[in-house]
Amino acid sequence: MSTTATTELITAAFIYKRNQDMLAKAIEGMTEEQWSERPLNACNSALWLFGHLIWARSRALKLVGFTWTKPWLDLFARGSKPMETLQYPRTDDLLDAWEDLCSIFPATLEEIPHNVLEQPVQQPSPSFNGTVGGMVSFLAMHESYHVGQMVYVRKLLGAEGSRLERQAEASAAHFAD
Repeated sequence: MSTTATTELITAAFIYKRNQDMLAKAIEGMTEEQWSERPLNACNSALWLFGHLIWARSRALKLVGFTWTKPWLDLFARGSKPMETLQYPRTDDLLDAWEDLCSIFPATLEEIPHNVLEQPVQQPSPSFNGTVGGMVSFLAMHESYHVGQMVYVRKLLGAEGSRLERQAEASAAHFAD
């Protein structure tokens, strides 16, 4: 594996891990109603965003030759339209799927065959450099974008402050003193 591919994978793995940690804090204590509510007509619900994060991680795994799937993944695919909440899986099913996916994801990244990251991806693609590794890195950035959206949806719905918000407030107060 080239130095570029190794650095790319280390960076992507770090971003994925940080996203997991931030997402766990952002969804802490959300009610079923908050998961399902769309704060604005132009916004997706936290439930859809979470399902989309799961869908995107499954795509990253597929790119590197591993299969992880659920029968409902396509409901959250790129370009899918918001539907009635009853058509989506239960929040607990998504939480279980995320936990399962997160338990295998880091180990899977470590098992990627040396030549896979440097293989070209089908174009057009948002891959940073036209390779599988560039696409895995793009998907890490994509995930960060949607984790940020989850935090905003939570705030728009008036959810109680998460650990993430309390930590940020405590840090700001510390530096203000």
